[in-house]
Amino acid sequence: QVQLVESGGGLVQAGGSLRLSCAGSGSGFIINSMGWYRQAPGKQRELVASINSDSKITYGDSVKGRSTISSDYAKNTVYLQMNSLIPEDTAVYFCNADIVVLTPNSHLVRAWGQGTQVTVSS
Repeated sequence: QVQLVESGGGLVQAGGSLRLSCAGSGSGFIINSMGWYRQAPGKQRELVASINSDSKITYGDSVKGRSTISSDYAKNTVYLQMNSLIPEDTAVYFCNADIVVLTPNSHLVRAWGQGTQVTVSS
């Protein structure tokens, strides 16, 4: 079973920065890609950024130019550096991973973390 654990959320003033981390644990799997989504109250969950095992990166429009995603697939870990934060960035940030589970039969799953709250004050 794969577990994703996020850390690094919190309260920050507008213009500040935060670094989120997500680590995958477990055994018998290979991670194809990892990323971050966010969901603000009353809004749909949206892509923040993703990075696959070939280092292909995709950013959501709302964070382009202000965020940087990176990964260490040897440690099953992904990071999100967010700069120039604005109140509209306030949301629960969820880590996700597209995973190949190897046993008993190889199959694809999408795993989600529990989420970490990011609050940006004006």
